[in-house]
Amino acid sequence: QVQLVESGGGLVQAGGSLRLSCTASRSIFSFNAMGWYRQAPGKQRELVAIINSGYSSINYVDSVLGRFTISRDNAKNTVYLQMNSLKPEDTAVYYCMFRVRSYDYWGQGTQVTVSS
Repeated sequence: QVQLVESGGGLVQAGGSLRLSCTASRSIFSFNAMGWYRQAPGKQRELVAIINSGYSSINYVDSVLGRFTISRDNAKNTVYLQMNSLKPEDTAVYYCMFRVRSYDYWGQGTQVTVSS
C-alpha cells in the first residue's frame, strides 16, 4: 500500500504563487508516472501536469502552460507543483497521483483558492 501526503494549498490573491508538495511512502523510482489533477466545484477532475519516471516527458494542460511547473525530488520521494501567476479560475481541490503500471494512487487533496 502506498500513502501520499499532500501539503501547500491555501488562499492567495490573483497573481500570487503557491507550491504544492506530495510525498510518497516509498521510493518514487517505483512509479511509472507522477502528476497533479484538480477538480473545481461542479466540474470534472482534470489533469494539470504529469511527469514520467524517466524524465522523458512532462505534459501540462494548456491553461497552465508557462505558469505551473512540475518537478520532483527523488531523495525526498516528493513531487512538487509550483504555481505562479495564479488566476481565480485555478481555484480547485488539487490531487497528486502516482501511477504504477495501470493503477493510480491518490493524495487526499488540498484546496487552492485564488481570490480576484
